[in-house]
Amino acid sequence: MDDRAPAERVYSLYQQGRSRLADGDPRGAAEVLEQAVEHEPEKASLHETLGRAYFATSQIQRARAEFERALELDPSDDYAHFGVGRCFERQGRLGDAAKHYKMANALADRPNYRTALARVHSRMERPPAG
Repeated sequence: MDDRAPAERVYSLYQQGRSRLADGDPRGAAEVLEQAVEHEPEKASLHETLGRAYFATSQIQRARAEFERALELDPSDDYAHFGVGRCFERQGRLGDAAKHYKMANALADRPNYRTALARVHSRMERPPAG
């Protein structure tokens, strides 16, 4: 068998997943991205994109696990840091979220990273409701 065939299959699954995410079908995206990860478990980009799909379907624990796996494979993945931060923020772990948002900001200058960091800092400064 041609060695390129599996790689082409994984790339096709990756593209399908990205397309489904863009089309607003994160569940469908997760299905094909899970297949891609099975074939290429050492590809950070696959884990990051699967994390996006899980996050979009409110599977926060699974999303965080995928973003963290992406970071194990590529510690300089700014979006994976942002994704972990979003998961922690959703879970109310604002200090942990801030750490990852800071890292995302250090790696890439993006408005949504700055906004997220400012939002978390603002939430951390507020007194607890009650």
